[in-house]
Amino acid sequence: MGTQERRAKLLVDGRLLETGKTFASLDPATGKVVGYAPDATVAEAEAAVEAARRAFDTTGWANDVELRVRCLEQFHQALVEHKEELRELTIAEAGAPRMITYGTQLDEPIEIVRYYADLLRTYPMTEELGEIEARGRRHRRWVEKEAAGVVAAITPYNYPVQIALAKLAPALAAGCTVVLKGAPDTPLITQALGELIAEHTDIPPGVVNVLSSTDVAVGEVLTTHPGVDMVTFTGSTATGRRIMAAAGQTVKKVFLELGGKSAMIVLDDADLGLCAMAAAFTICSHAGQGCAITSRVLVPRAHHDAFVEQTAAMLAGVKYGDPADPATYMGPLISEAQRDKVHGMVLRAVEAGATLVTGGEKVDPGYFYRPTLLTSVDPASEIAQEEVFGPVLVVIAYDDEDEAVRIANDSIYGLSGGVFSADDERAVAVARRVRAGTLSINGGYYFGGDASFGGYKQSGIGREGGVPGFEEFLERKTLATVVG
Repeated sequence: MGTQERRAKLLVDGRLLETGKTFASLDPATGKVVGYAPDATVAEAEAAVEAARRAFDTTGWANDVELRVRCLEQFHQALVEHKEELRELTIAEAGAPRMITYGTQLDEPIEIVRYYADLLRTYPMTEELGEIEARGRRHRRWVEKEAAGVVAAITPYNYPVQIALAKLAPALAAGCTVVLKGAPDTPLITQALGELIAEHTDIPPGVVNVLSSTDVAVGEVLTTHPGVDMVTFTGSTATGRRIMAAAGQTVKKVFLELGGKSAMIVLDDADLGLCAMAAAFTICSHAGQGCAITSRVLVPRAHHDAFVEQTAAMLAGVKYGDPADPATYMGPLISEAQRDKVHGMVLRAVEAGATLVTGGEKVDPGYFYRPTLLTSVDPASEIAQEEVFGPVLVVIAYDDEDEAVRIANDSIYGLSGGVFSADDERAVAVARRVRAGTLSINGGYYFGGDASFGGYKQSGIGREGGVPGFEEFLERKTLATVVG
């Protein structure tokens, strides 16, 4: 699993396969080639679906709990043993700074697999409803929980290990079979997971298939193929809408984790220095490439100027550069195209009347973008409403608490948010008024394998993580029998 000129393989029906065509994966910090990924065709995608269908319909995988527990434990152990190789690959291909690989990029996600192995041992797959009198007889009723079937899992580039494992682990625990397709920006990481499964676990052929491709038609196969029962996708809301429409043609179950434009509400009694630090370092985490990042900060009008000054100073102190350097906090954007998109949104915001306090500049070599702060932003403007996916923070002034909540909720998204106050009870009360799936109170950390994650409104459908994340991959069957 070395990172030098790595040549990855597809995993289809238990075999690691080379393809006739490959594509280069680039290091976003340098633009240099990290390795080459297999460019799967429509035919190979169809073969992967057919393998997953066959494994679900004709093997005992869906009913053998002990096998699934053992395989998840093996997968967890393989991830642990190859963690350092995965770390270097994640730094090189995703541009993730080394320091965050010890958290949500790698080390914490690996434990998701262990969590679902442990949950599977205790989770009740049957539920008694009791007996009733009907039609002159007594009837026993119960519910059995079964695997949803063949799952197409489509993942993005920003947290390639975390999101892949957050889909794979509960799906496998539930007894599903999976076709996993990673983003074309980070294919080597996704294919590395497939290699570990093929070489270090007893997962039967066809249960897990892993694809990489630059052909959009491959994704279309996964969302429309009649052999797929469920689609789980993490990515932009625009793409999520298209996937939902495509899956609707065969009425597939759809589980979507989509975009966000989360707001941090700074109440009038909050510590401005703490809030400025939290806002600056959050927007620069993984160069702002996170759907739950708080990219809007709502500040009392009386404290606006002081907050902006302190936040600008914090942003100026953020160390960005080589993600392999342990001292680097912020790495590059994933590609030149993404950097152009971010820069274009900043330029349009300034043209629309926003004030550029700091940043707004491309930094070469690689795909770096200076941490950026915008003020005088109209809450209804593009920069305040649309997901940027870059290190761009907007500050919006408000006059009272009700206005702050109204601005926070004035969005098609509802993924996350934060509230800061000297009074925890007050902060919690405000957080409860925000229509979002996760809220951080005074910097509280909600992420974990046991915690559900997902959004309201157009931020998605369903929940990832915890027991709810497991149940997304289950169907419920109600049964009854006459007992007297």
